[in-house]
Amino acid sequence: MAQNKLSVVILATLENISVCINTAPDWCEWLDQQGIVKPRHRKIVTEGALMGGLLDQGISSDFSIISDDAGQFNVFDHALCWIHAERVINRLIPLNDSHTKAVDDARDQLWSIYHDLKAYKLNPVTEQASSIRQRFQILCSTKTCYETLNQALGRMGKNQHELLRVLDKPYLPLHNNLSERDIRDYVKKRKISGSTRSDAGRKARDTFASLKKTCRKHGMSFWGYLKSRLLKLEGIPPLSEVIRAAAASG
Repeated sequence: MAQNKLSVVILATLENISVCINTAPDWCEWLDQQGIVKPRHRKIVTEGALMGGLLDQGISSDFSIISDDAGQFNVFDHALCWIHAERVINRLIPLNDSHTKAVDDARDQLWSIYHDLKAYKLNPVTEQASSIRQRFQILCSTKTCYETLNQALGRMGKNQHELLRVLDKPYLPLHNNLSERDIRDYVKKRKISGSTRSDAGRKARDTFASLKKTCRKHGMSFWGYLKSRLLKLEGIPPLSEVIRAAAASG
């Protein structure tokens, strides 16, 4: 809450307060009782309370989240996707041959570091980690003839901690492609249909898209799952049980 610049007055009011609230209406009522009425303040306090609830249930504060640098995912131990980071350079439009060469050289160096990170994940060596960090710093501080490229490299350098988290946690993936694939069907449908007309329509679309993707991941027939739920047939267990069983076995 402090990092999101919540009012110091509200922060002082919330200090050392412990609450246990289970429903959204009760939470809204509690916020009203504390005099937290501005939408921005309510949003920050709500997000802080949700994170506190996760920590209280055993989620580690060192829990890693890998994202494309969207602000809402910058929580806990944040890491960045290398594929999205490279797109900043890939989107540049060189104005001459010198700019083109500078961009190509930067991309070659970037992917060289990426491949070394992949090798490091398989066999973490302290000396190699130091070398990768040094090469990354050199790349991001490089001054070329293309000022826009220099700015892009500078921004990448500011994200060094997030981009090189794998050096401290070799088990982390270097990209979030799996998550991107999970929402690809949803994104395509949204683009084709022009999205939904109501919150109820959005909720129905998202729910069925999630159910279909989950069934596919576990080798189940989505149509068969729907029939079992609608016709109250036996044979296909609830997805929550399928997910727990898969997590326990793997």
